[in-house]
Amino acid sequence: MESTHLLTGSKKKVKIHPHTVTAKYTTHTPYSPQPGVHTHFPQPGDEGYDDAPSFEDFGSFLEETSDKKQLTESRRWPLTLFGSKDKDTTDKPQAAGGGEGSEGGARAAKGSGKGVGEQLASFGEASVSASRLTWVGLLGAALAHGCLIVLTRLASERFSLGPLFLLLVRSIVQLLSVAVPLHRGENPFGPEGYRLRLLCYGIAYSLSLCCAYSSLSFASPGNATATWRLATTALSATLAFLLLEERLGLADGISMAAGLCGLGLALLPAADESNSDSPTDPVVFWRGAFGWSLSALAGLWMALALVGYRSLKERVGVGTALFTVSWTGCLLAPASLALLQEGWSWPTSVPAWGLVLGLVACSVAAFLGMTHALTRLHPALVSASQSLEVPVAMLLQLAVLPLAPTAPEVVGNVMVVLSVGWLVAMKLLPARGGGRRQREEYEEILDSPIK
Repeated sequence: MESTHLLTGSKKKVKIHPHTVTAKYTTHTPYSPQPGVHTHFPQPGDEGYDDAPSFEDFGSFLEETSDKKQLTESRRWPLTLFGSKDKDTTDKPQAAGGGEGSEGGARAAKGSGKGVGEQLASFGEASVSASRLTWVGLLGAALAHGCLIVLTRLASERFSLGPLFLLLVRSIVQLLSVAVPLHRGENPFGPEGYRLRLLCYGIAYSLSLCCAYSSLSFASPGNATATWRLATTALSATLAFLLLEERLGLADGISMAAGLCGLGLALLPAADESNSDSPTDPVVFWRGAFGWSLSALAGLWMALALVGYRSLKERVGVGTALFTVSWTGCLLAPASLALLQEGWSWPTSVPAWGLVLGLVACSVAAFLGMTHALTRLHPALVSASQSLEVPVAMLLQLAVLPLAPTAPEVVGNVMVVLSVGWLVAMKLLPARGGGRRQREEYEEILDSPIK
């Protein structure tokens, strides 16, 4: 990178352009380039010159506005579960010539007629629709997950189709998703430099599905699903904090904790089972314990997968992620079949094939909604919203299977529905005076990698 020696007292203004980064230097004395050094800085009117205020101008402009003071004071309050979200509270030194920059920023502000609050409000309005679509996709993914649980149980009980066989079939069909990155001109195995991380993501996701589907052979579907979701949500919050330094807000943490308590209540045994005096068969006990262990292990792998994709959201699209999960599932599902010695049983009727295709459609819809939400939301919030699959599966089982839920299951599912509903309401309903939404959007700008 070429460098030039400037005279003492020089001023520097950095201009940001979508394609180039240019700098303009002004001095108190006439400037003459040194021999042998070629420098060219675009001036107003030249191609590539951006008339937008520089970051230095914008910083000086913020210092002169009252909105910035309110936002700063609101950020000082410790509203996060794991500590303050401010990573660097030290003030950066102002560059030389800040006076002229502040005047330019003030003139730009007067010309536009908008303060910081109005600018953030307009930015928030532009992103509200996207946030609503994100949460609609998340709730749709939870509904698809609930249908997936019931369809898997129906396929196992009425058509003798093993869970791992169903996982293999859906992985094979989902290989068609390779058309998405190919259509966009992208490498289906990920961009160069990120392929190893994408491979680890696919392996973690596929291992989670293999463990979750294998647990259905040793534990009841309701207990396996609740254990899997509880472990995924709790571990996602922990791993996101440790690996990505992403914290949960206090209100989000309380809502998520209420949902976890609901899942814990759904796992409590019935009164007649807990008060039974008959001796427990050791084989039944250890089979159940092994199924619960597989569910918890599936939650660990899924938490790693969610956090892994969260770190790749800027580089890997949803279609590439689906293809990665599909081809890794095609490798790990047969290995799990051979390890657990689960028999092969192909569908022999039209209803059986229709059920399998419906299962594949639900799995694709759930994956797309959940993975897209990871580009905007905390992994723990994504997993917590998917806890809605447990009450959805309970309602569908009441309509399809003659199974009555226990009292702890009903209370736990009600708590899950209330926690998810409160979480969605906090994210979508406007805050009092708009202060919270402006603060969130302002923090999103500060945390942006573009900065």
